[in-house]
Amino acid sequence: MTNLYLTILLPTFIFLIVLVLSRRRNNRLPPGPNPWPIIGNLPHMGPKPHQTLAAMVTTYGPILHLRLGFADVVVAASKSVAEQFLKVHDANFASRPPNSGAKHMAYNYQDLVFAPYGQRWRMLRKISSVHLFSAKALDDFKHVRQEEVGTLMRELARANTKPENLGQLVNMCVLNALGREMIGRRLFGADADHKAEEFRSMVTEMMALAGVFNIGDFVPALDCLDLQGVAGKMKRLHKRFDAFLSSILEEHETMKNGQDRKHTDMLSTLISLKGTDFDGEGGTLTDTEIKALLLNMFTAGTDTSASTVDWAIAELIRHPEIMRKAQEELDSVVGRGRPINESDLSQLPYLQAVIKENFRLHPPTPLSLPHIASESCEINGYHIPKGSTLLTNIWAIARDPDQWTDPLSFRPERFLPCGEKAGVDVKGNDFELIPFGAGRRICAGLSLGLRTIQLLTATLVHGFEWELAGGVTPEKLNMEETYGITLQRAVPLVVQPKPRLDTSAYGLGSA
Repeated sequence: MTNLYLTILLPTFIFLIVLVLSRRRNNRLPPGPNPWPIIGNLPHMGPKPHQTLAAMVTTYGPILHLRLGFADVVVAASKSVAEQFLKVHDANFASRPPNSGAKHMAYNYQDLVFAPYGQRWRMLRKISSVHLFSAKALDDFKHVRQEEVGTLMRELARANTKPENLGQLVNMCVLNALGREMIGRRLFGADADHKAEEFRSMVTEMMALAGVFNIGDFVPALDCLDLQGVAGKMKRLHKRFDAFLSSILEEHETMKNGQDRKHTDMLSTLISLKGTDFDGEGGTLTDTEIKALLLNMFTAGTDTSASTVDWAIAELIRHPEIMRKAQEELDSVVGRGRPINESDLSQLPYLQAVIKENFRLHPPTPLSLPHIASESCEINGYHIPKGSTLLTNIWAIARDPDQWTDPLSFRPERFLPCGEKAGVDVKGNDFELIPFGAGRRICAGLSLGLRTIQLLTATLVHGFEWELAGGVTPEKLNMEETYGITLQRAVPLVVQPKPRLDTSAYGLGSA
């Protein structure tokens, strides 16, 4: 019996141990803090997860593994790791994990942002790229953006040093421009009808709900209980959204139906594409997908643009020498007798550098929208299990001292021709600066967002001198962040604008 054990059972036992250890070694997960039972690492996230996860890099390295509830989550926190996930393994991470917001508010994943990667997503992406956000399509609505920015200029000029909440005013301007571009309606002001006002309030509520942590997304057994009431609120809001968008869609379809006319807004363009076979396999655009696309554009294009401009003006107030250089460039290119046009923006390299530096320190979304691993893979020697959620810490990557000299300082010169990051852009090609994401799921509205942010920032810098209200000095300006779906200021930027151009430049008539 002893000989049998030694010759057969013992080698078999040793083989099994080696096999198990080998599998464990081959399936080595990235490092990270030890999870708690059931809730995992949720207690470790803190109120500002982008900052908490950035701090973990010093302990665990630039690729992290967390357990959030029952979900495997990997975090990319360096340029090279992000490039592995979003370029080398881009196809494997091209889909989104399920979440309650997409299910209950975004027409059960029939939108562009959260649609599963596949034929329908490719169709929606093609429609957006070719018909909504192409250079020609954006040029067609250039006058809308310039008119709404001009309205903001007049309001600020009339304020004449009265304290103003800048973020609130910029948000109104962006929403009005988007409303006119998408559905032909302003959402603020005397000419905004009651339907537009209702829609504005719904957009505000949706952004608030989207930033709420829903425990059911991470602990599926609790999802049906809706302990926080989030799912119920989302369902009720979706009904209101759908009723509004359905009525707008019906109005557009019946208005001058069948007549050959120029499209007056993006919704008209989308309606004209219904019935088109985009892929040769019968893939056509539905009313539900049209409404979901409109929803994406409003929610993704408002707070992101407005908060970015708000941060830019705050940084320039804190750095008056940079503000002066930007104004000198604007005066030399545009002068003081007229407002900025979009065609001027390409002639303003210093202002472009200011905007890039602002994107670096204050990205619109500090953590990327989540991706999901379609199959298991290996990144930097670590095993990434199938079904893992990927988060890219855009905020941390843009402050990485291995990539950026003096990373916490606001230094636009780093992007000028003589600077160390002269060739870096924000369009997903340079992974140390990806405020709009990268890879297949990069923000579809990147071009519109850039134009809007550049025009607004240039106009506010060119048109006004800025003082802080309440006797606050630039050195004491609160620059704390609050975490949400977008990176917002913890304390609103309250300013007193002083016009610096000729009166005619504000559309107020002669002096």
